[in-house]
Amino acid sequence: MIRLICLLILLAIGSPARADELRPGYMEFTQKSATQWVLVWKVPMQGGFTPSTAPYLPKGCEPTGQAQRDIANAAVTTRTTYRCSREVAGQRIGLDGMETAQSDVLVRVAPLGRPVQALRLTPAEPRVLIQGKASGWQVARTYFLTGIDHILFGYDHLLFVVSLVLLLSGFWTIAKAVTAFTVAHSLTLVGTTLGWIGLPQQPVESIIALSILFLAVEIIKRKPGKIRLSERVPWVVAFGFGLLHGFGFAGALKEIGLPEQDISVALFTFNIGVEVGQIMIVALTMLLLTILRRISEALLPPVVKVATYAIGITASYWFIERTFS
Repeated sequence: MIRLICLLILLAIGSPARADELRPGYMEFTQKSATQWVLVWKVPMQGGFTPSTAPYLPKGCEPTGQAQRDIANAAVTTRTTYRCSREVAGQRIGLDGMETAQSDVLVRVAPLGRPVQALRLTPAEPRVLIQGKASGWQVARTYFLTGIDHILFGYDHLLFVVSLVLLLSGFWTIAKAVTAFTVAHSLTLVGTTLGWIGLPQQPVESIIALSILFLAVEIIKRKPGKIRLSERVPWVVAFGFGLLHGFGFAGALKEIGLPEQDISVALFTFNIGVEVGQIMIVALTMLLLTILRRISEALLPPVVKVATYAIGITASYWFIERTFS
């Protein structure tokens, strides 16, 4: 248990300050005219990609100018213009040299006058077919898996959920708090993505770090017989901070983009994917605590205390870096 928590904290500290940025690689192939296309290829520096990893484009597509390269947010982004003399529908797009990749790659193909297609590359399937017409199932599957990835590898959201489980006791109490968190971040995720509401991303990310620090302090100050506010009405606390975390989820989804013809499907399945990942985190944390309790009841409090201090230190680090970077 201690080793697992320490590994999680080290991964969190070693990640970029912006924990809501898109974790997988990202490739966008956009049609500008009858024959002109623009390829944007975003390579995460820590994704396991090598210099031999290169885009594979449909036959008949040749570069027409120099590639423009930019380095920001722990990723290298390359933009290249292509001339495609043949129809790309019915051909494959993907990456060569993905064998060592540790991240999946999201692909958006945006032809003129037709719906945007959302595709996903993996080391096992490095090339995918560009369809003549995107299917709803294709979009649903892609955004569902992306939602799971984001909650599992968005370390700030992950630590917030873990902290809720460490703070509270009782299955139904935890279930109500997690449900409130879910409802709240779903509201702001949908509202922000559709343009109804919005907040600047940097202060939101700083406050998200503070929300984790708040829970860590509440866990440390918890005493038998003295019920704190977070324990008395945990669903209120979870709901309030969930609204802020929803803005973080929306920031990640904004980077991915939404297919114009299937916005509702993409939003719904992304959110469902987030919830599935969240349930996995809650179940795993509760399982580890149960196992530890059965091994030694006396060992549980010091382990939780060490984990809580580690979470608090990580949240403090995030807050300082996100506020002043």
